[in-house]
Amino acid sequence: MKAVCWHGANDVRVDTVPDPKILNPRDAIVKITSTAICGSDLHLYDGFIPTMEKGDILGHEFMGEVVEVGSGVKNIKAGDRVVVPFTISCGNCFFCNRDLWSLCDNSNPNAWIAEKLMGHSPAGLFGYSHMLGGYAGGQAEYARVPFADVGLFKIPAGLTDDQVLFLTDIFPTGYMAAENCRIQPGDIVAVWGCGPVGQFAIKSAFILGAERVIAIDRIPERLRLAESYGGAETINYEDADPGEVLKEMTGGRGPDAVIDAVGMEAHSMDAMGVYDKVKQAVRLETDRPTALRQVLVACRKGGNVSIPGVYGGFLDKIPMGAAFNKGLTFRMGQTHVHKYLQPLLELIQEGKIDPSFIITHKLPLEKAPYAYEIFKHKKDNCIKVVLKP
Repeated sequence: MKAVCWHGANDVRVDTVPDPKILNPRDAIVKITSTAICGSDLHLYDGFIPTMEKGDILGHEFMGEVVEVGSGVKNIKAGDRVVVPFTISCGNCFFCNRDLWSLCDNSNPNAWIAEKLMGHSPAGLFGYSHMLGGYAGGQAEYARVPFADVGLFKIPAGLTDDQVLFLTDIFPTGYMAAENCRIQPGDIVAVWGCGPVGQFAIKSAFILGAERVIAIDRIPERLRLAESYGGAETINYEDADPGEVLKEMTGGRGPDAVIDAVGMEAHSMDAMGVYDKVKQAVRLETDRPTALRQVLVACRKGGNVSIPGVYGGFLDKIPMGAAFNKGLTFRMGQTHVHKYLQPLLELIQEGKIDPSFIITHKLPLEKAPYAYEIFKHKKDNCIKVVLKP
């Protein structure tokens, strides 16, 4: 089959690789009909996530049709149309039983690597390094799905791939980010980053009752989408300091909740941004936490900080004094996708949101190297790419 494979930093290729096979009784094989490039994939593309190996198949946002199931899978059959959560969860451990699906104790066969770096291991993830399981991803023609009786989510007739594909990751991620804000009536929420996750966080914040959402970015087409579809007020951080503008927009108090939808590769040309780039280049810092620093300073006293943006390691110059003295509450982590599948599907069915609004490019799988380039460099007004195997 054809698959998008990692060959090093800024080097992905569409290779011919062996077809996946059933390895365990709870496996299924899915013929992929739609797959997408995620902002998290750029961390792999840029070489910032350790334990990648040449030939690893990328991709964790995919859906398709089941073509084969293992003997232990009784609730899914060949022919079912399904979406696949990017987090791999067993359904039976301490964490899965508490709806903490992305913290599954049984799905990462390489947990010992993650434990060395982080103390504990999260769940295994599709196409996201050997530290997180070494699972082949879904930017391919077929994929093996472990724990398929738990992970595969059947899609009812009448919904297109474009409407449901993002249930795999970015819609639940944006929704959980907003939910982590503990939004109360009248709240003002500020969202750093108007990429795909940020856009879903904006929409979700309004769905959950925010009175105002203020979005911060520098890319014109992203800011326009946040305004036109999301209904947000916007700040271009190249034109003004977000913290000062937010003070003016909130009567000096600051937003009630803040969302860092940027993560480890934040862009900034100020002194701290240059500092981060230099330290990251010589491996003295793993992440560029410009957005995180800003959200901690901007949030009002007693406010909520939600962090869906991915961080990979050790951060420098974090204003923990501000966070402590303002009594901020932090909530973060990989998304518990399984928890949100049914309620978010219902929002789509009820017409409260059409997730396809985020798609700007549809390309054949063979165009993946080009797709990564335009997505990374934000060329051709690219916000979200869907690949069709």
